[in-house]
Amino acid sequence: MPKNTYLSVVIPAFNEVSRLPGTLREVGEYLAGQPYDSEVLVVDDGSTDGTADAVRNRSAVSSVQLLQHQDGANHGKGAAVRLGMMQARGAFRLTMDADNSTALDQIIGLWPWFDQGYDIAIGSRRAPGARIEVHQPWIKEWAGHLGNVLIRALVVPGIADTQAGFKMFTSRAAQAVFPRQTIDRWGFDIEILAIARQLGYLIREVPIVWHNTPGSKVRMGSYLNVLADVWRIRRNIKSGSYLRLM
Repeated sequence: MPKNTYLSVVIPAFNEVSRLPGTLREVGEYLAGQPYDSEVLVVDDGSTDGTADAVRNRSAVSSVQLLQHQDGANHGKGAAVRLGMMQARGAFRLTMDADNSTALDQIIGLWPWFDQGYDIAIGSRRAPGARIEVHQPWIKEWAGHLGNVLIRALVVPGIADTQAGFKMFTSRAAQAVFPRQTIDRWGFDIEILAIARQLGYLIREVPIVWHNTPGSKVRMGSYLNVLADVWRIRRNIKSGSYLRLM
């Protein structure tokens, strides 16, 4: 691992043996062309399909590291991202999806906001200038839109898209936010932004190019679970629990 890592890329993965190798290839090619030191941390979230072996094979030819939960079980995307962010060493720490729905080259739109004093920059499919090249089924888009209305109203006003899996933190923000995270599954995206707001970190939404990839792990029931998490987050905000280190 480089002594002075500038960028850490954290990729949570659960049964991604078919999609992850292509993503890692593209990520490696992009990072090879950059002037800074970087690391890629793939967090295997209890996969049973050979995902871990695919990462090990890639690790032999690039700076890809495999992380796994101690018990080897599936804990959820939020738990995987938290593990990766806490193990990362980069001055900046980006999480992106294993399906490459937002390619790493979209990071170019995030960098300028850190120069302007922001602590967190998040990819958004709803910010002006964003482009969705391949849409989700209409029922998922409708559920996502309704959910975002409630999320903005109840916990993170002003953020139009909390759920895009392309978010970058300064190391300082990551080290403060992720130890306070309590939600391990889909609602974690909302929670980490709510925690960041509670702690006074500045968040900027940045338009991205996004495409839906077949094989999504998000099911309709997941949207209902996320809404339940929203109420939990709201209670935590009101009680001030995020202001205490958990």
